Amino acid sequence: MKKKSENKRAFVYSMFLRYFIILISSLGNLWVFYFIFTPLTVYLTYFVLDLIFEASLFGTTIFLGSLAYPIEIIDACVAGSAYFLLLIFNLSVPNINLLKRLKMVGFAFLSFFIVNSIRIISLSMIYILKPEIFNVTHLLSWYLGSVVLVVGIWFIEVKIFKIKDIPFYSDIKSIIRYLK
Repeated sequence: MKKKSENKRAFVYSMFLRYFIILISSLGNLWVFYFIFTPLTVYLTYFVLDLIFEASLFGTTIFLGSLAYPIEIIDACVAGSAYFLLLIFNLSVPNINLLKRLKMVGFAFLSFFIVNSIRIISLSMIYILKPEIFNVTHLLSWYLGSVVLVVGIWFIEVKIFKIKDIPFYSDIKSIIRYLK
């Protein structure tokens, strides 16, 4: 009986902590994600574009050589909400030890960062070399590509990290079981 009580207490503590982190990270219009990932995204994009076009950087705007093509990296480009959704997926699954959870979050964030940076750099190249197709590729990559990317990263995580539980649902199921 004591073991069941300890398991219940550990479950409640773990669940409270996981959802508290989700709540705290959502405050301030997801500022923590933009604080971390805006400079990383801007500087990586600038570095790569500078290798090709001799770029200069002013704030979050990249100017390419003598070309009159400023590329501004705005919050929507950084996609803080996508990082937040990945965090929600990773924290809303119970029964994962801390080290594995940190690896999962790191994998998700790094994967999204790399693919999103490639998207921004590719769109920058399209903007310069094929401006007539920029708008359609930009909209498609944003509306369709970002959703597919986040869901795809989550499914890859499920496979790699052998996740058996379902976000939110597994917690609700456990709550119901403990209430009986």
